[in-house]
Amino acid sequence: MELLLETVALFCLKLAYETEGESPILRDDPIMSDYEREVFGLLVRREDIEGIQFRVAHCLGLAMEAIGGIDTVLGRELRRLAADVSAAQTMGQLDSPLIALKDYLKDIQ
Repeated sequence: MELLLETVALFCLKLAYETEGESPILRDDPIMSDYEREVFGLLVRREDIEGIQFRVAHCLGLAMEAIGGIDTVLGRELRRLAADVSAAQTMGQLDSPLIALKDYLKDIQ
């Protein structure tokens, strides 16, 4: 799950900060310091669902701004997927919404 969370964060930050013609944002980029696999790993081991949801929500907020907000087609779908992540109450319930979110973010890159 740590890799999945890191990937979601990476795709969000790419949407928010990556610009054409510049170096791409990579997993070892300093901007990823709060969203590294080890950080998510600690949250997963602690089963800190709220902590995970907080970090994911922060990244999604940045991505939402980058795609024009909730008044866009992309924004409405992103909000729907984000709501599914926020609704999870157990670690097991996070898997499917995170996979759907990752796939969507990858598609809109």
